[in-house]
Amino acid sequence: MTIRSFPAIVFLLVLLSSCAPMSPYEAVNSPALLKTVKEARTYKDHYALTKHFENLAEEMRARANEQRKLLDHYQEKSYLYGRLAQDQQSHTWALMQRYEHAAKASLGKAALHRQIAARLEQEGYVVSSHQAVGRISNPQQTNNWSN
Repeated sequence: MTIRSFPAIVFLLVLLSSCAPMSPYEAVNSPALLKTVKEARTYKDHYALTKHFENLAEEMRARANEQRKLLDHYQEKSYLYGRLAQDQQSHTWALMQRYEHAAKASLGKAALHRQIAARLEQEGYVVSSHQAVGRISNPQQTNNWSN
């Protein structure tokens, strides 16, 4: 390995790391989570979703703080990175903004599910999702007045 190829290797590593997926952020739009949200029936289901979105927001905040520290490092020690310093700074800033936005969105979803859960709990809606599915598939159980 020559000295000329070292900056190229560093650049490629930075480029590849910038393309790494934000798995928890992207998991918000996963089909499994969307299905879980659609199937939430009881207040316990919504409280569980609240906890999930709060944990996701906390993780996104932690990642944003990591990016903020890295950005501070790039700004303080930009002379170590040469021409790549500005690219690394802008990329790190963009990731930090993306993580912060994801944290805010997750907190918004958590607040929504908390409101839904509180409303369902006040109304005494404690039917499990299996019972709700059974009532939908067998309407004779719910319509006693039709007999």
